Amino acid sequence: MADSATEGASRRPAVALVVLDGLGDRPHPATAGRSPVEDAATPHLDSLLARGTIGEVTVVGPGVAPESDAGVFALLGYDPVHDSPGRGVLEALGVEIPLAPEDVALRLNFATTDGEGGILDSRVGRSLSTTEAQDLARGITAADLLAALGIRAEVRATVGHRGVLWLHPLSGGPLSPNVSNADPFYEKVGGMGQARRPEHPKLLTVTPLDASPEAARTAAAINEFLVRAATVLAGHRINARRAMSGKKIANGLLVRNAGSLPKEPVPPFESRYGVRGAALTEMPVERGIARTLGLEDRYVGPMGADRDAGYRERARLARELLDRVPFVYVHLKGPDEPGHDGDAALKKAIIESIDRSFFGPFLDGLDLDRVRVGVTADHATPSVLKGHSDDPVPFVVAGSGVSPAPRRDAGKFGEPAAHQGPLGALRGSDVLRILLGSAPPGDARR
Repeated sequence: MADSATEGASRRPAVALVVLDGLGDRPHPATAGRSPVEDAATPHLDSLLARGTIGEVTVVGPGVAPESDAGVFALLGYDPVHDSPGRGVLEALGVEIPLAPEDVALRLNFATTDGEGGILDSRVGRSLSTTEAQDLARGITAADLLAALGIRAEVRATVGHRGVLWLHPLSGGPLSPNVSNADPFYEKVGGMGQARRPEHPKLLTVTPLDASPEAARTAAAINEFLVRAATVLAGHRINARRAMSGKKIANGLLVRNAGSLPKEPVPPFESRYGVRGAALTEMPVERGIARTLGLEDRYVGPMGADRDAGYRERARLARELLDRVPFVYVHLKGPDEPGHDGDAALKKAIIESIDRSFFGPFLDGLDLDRVRVGVTADHATPSVLKGHSDDPVPFVVAGSGVSPAPRRDAGKFGEPAAHQGPLGALRGSDVLRILLGSAPPGDARR
C-alpha cells in the first residue's frame, strides 16, 4: 500500500502556489472604474490564464473577511477556526519567541490614539520605523508592567508598526488564550481573526471568553497592561521626537487574537498530504504558519526600497526551491498595504511590478508540462473599503494536466474573468485539492 502511495505521489507534478496578499479588489475611480487588478498590465499572469483555467475563491466563507493567517490556513487545506493556534502564536513563532505551554501571545499594533480610547490611526500613519518600534518595545518591556501580578510581559517589535505581546506567568498558574480582542478592527473566532469596520473605533475592554479563572486573570492582566503601557509610551523619547517633527505618535497599543501553543500539534503538511513542502515568505505571521505546518522555512523579510529587484530575487529563490521541493508556497505582501490605505493607483503599480519582476523571471523557462502553478489571494482588500472583505478572489491554475479552458472574457487576469471562469465558485480548501490532484482540474463544484 505504501509503495502504491509513493508511486502516486511520484506522478504528481511539482506545484507552486503563489499567494498575492490582499489582491482582490473592486472598481475604483483611480483605476478607470475597474479594479486595480483588472486595470493593471499583467502580461505574464494573462499568459497563465491563456494556458490554463480560472475561477473565483471565497477563501473562508460567505460573510467572513479573514485575516491573512486565516486565509492562508484555508488555502493550504486547514480549518482556520479549529486548526490555527491563533495569530499571536503564529507571529511569535515567526520571530522565534520561545513560547512555553502556559504562555499567551497576542498580535500587537502600535497605534495613535486620542488619549481617551479613541483610535486615530491604527498603524501610526505607516511611518513608524522598525527601529523606532523596537526602541518603544524595549521601554515597555523594561518597565515590567505586570510584575505585581506574577506575569512577565514582553513586547517584541517585528516590522514597522507590528509586534507581539508575550505574556509569561511566573506564578499563579498558566494563562488562557480564551480572551477577546482590544483591537476593534478584528474579531476573534476560535483561532481565526475576522476583520471588522467599526464606525467610531475605540479601544475595547478585553473580556474572558469562558468562565475559567485563567481566562479572567488573563483578560484583567491585558487590560492593566494596556493602561500602563500607554503611560510609558506617552513619556518615551521616540514619541517626543516624532511629535517635534510633526509625525503621528505611537501612544497606544492594539492587541488581538490571543493564542497559546496547542496541546496537540497541528498535523504537518507532509503527513496530511504526502508531499514535502517549502514556504517563501516576507512577514513573520506567514513564517509562523510555515513553521507550524512543518514547511521548509525560507524567510526573506519585508520588501526593500527597490521593489523590482526584490521581486526578481523572490522569483529566483522560488525557482530554486521548486527545483528540489515538490510543493512551494510563495507569499507576496505587496498589494495589501495600498488596499488598506485606499491607494488604488499604487496597488495597480505594485501588481504590475509583481507581474513584471516576479512572474516574468519565475515563468521564464519554467517547464509547464512538469509543473503546475496556481495564483490566488488570501483575502480581498478593496481600496474603496480600506480593509479586508469577504469578496471572492481570482484563482488561476496552469501547467501540468491543465488544458486551456474556453472563456467568455478577453483573456485578462482579474475579477471579471474569475467570476465567469470555468472553475466556477470555489472555497479556499478547493485550491489545494486542485493543485495537488493527480487528475486534470475540472469544475471544482462537482
